[in-house]
Amino acid sequence: MLNKLFGSELRARILKKILASPEEKYYSQALGRDLKVALNPLRRELDNLEKLGLIVALTEIIAADGKKPKKEKKFFMVNRNFLLFNELKALFSKAQLFFVQEFLGRLAKITNLKYFVLTGQFSGNSTAITDMLIIGRLRREKFLPLIADLEKKLGREINFTIMDEAEFHYRRDIMDIFLYNILNNNKIVIIDNLELMKPKVKVPKTENK
Repeated sequence: MLNKLFGSELRARILKKILASPEEKYYSQALGRDLKVALNPLRRELDNLEKLGLIVALTEIIAADGKKPKKEKKFFMVNRNFLLFNELKALFSKAQLFFVQEFLGRLAKITNLKYFVLTGQFSGNSTAITDMLIIGRLRREKFLPLIADLEKKLGREINFTIMDEAEFHYRRDIMDIFLYNILNNNKIVIIDNLELMKPKVKVPKTENK
């Protein structure tokens, strides 16, 4: 879908990667390894994005260590002042959710989901150490191919956490820090059969006459 829109599969993959974390520094070689692409076509696309104004090229000085002299190293960063930055970021965020929805449909066929929430890189919660919390009984041999396919489509690794309902309630009752951080920070709740989002109804007190 995005490949057709941007006219290049590699360009779409680069944009997905850098717009997901626009505050990061991107080095050509590291980016090439992450995307599993040769440097020459990668550099051509980066040059095109730089000419367009979406990314800027910067240089850092690496200090000498006694054996090697100091040198300059080039890296790229997303230009947040680019005219269409917000629109492009929103577009790729929505595309992410499209792929997640597809993943969710396949996941629902192998388990009865109780709770499914996106956090971490999906929600901008930089303190979360997971990107996806799944409550339900899952066989890992069936789940792992699904998450691998989603990672391929998104072009990056996804950190996930799976719990059954009993473990979830136990960790919630003891105010487990890991779980507390997920539930009380930025998140996107997709499925809530545990009714965690449902407000508690206060029963009015009655006076004895």
